Amino acid sequence: MSGRKSYYAGLSAEDQVAQLYNRSGRQVIARRWRGPGGEIDLIARNGAEVIFIEVKQARSHSIAAERISERQMARIYASASCFLGGEPGGQDTPARFDVALVDGIGRIEVLENAFAA
Repeated sequence: MSGRKSYYAGLSAEDQVAQLYNRSGRQVIARRWRGPGGEIDLIARNGAEVIFIEVKQARSHSIAAERISERQMARIYASASCFLGGEPGGQDTPARFDVALVDGIGRIEVLENAFAA
């Protein structure tokens, strides 16, 4: 996939995932939030809990899942820590890290609390 086509496929996948979270009552409060570790695709709220969402788009869910590296998770943790520092509860704010896999035909699989595994 060309760079430009891949970029727009990623944006479309993020939009689809944001709509899914919003429809389920978990409001997306930030998109492409940049912190010291890099970018977090989506950030949502579920009551007091903050959900950090990494969106991966590929031909299949398994290929998308393979694109998540430990290095990337560490960068997301660093940015999430910075974001939580601005929350009223600070680092004690309930939080989780989801991964949303989007395949080539737009099917979405959400792995809740994916980084805990």
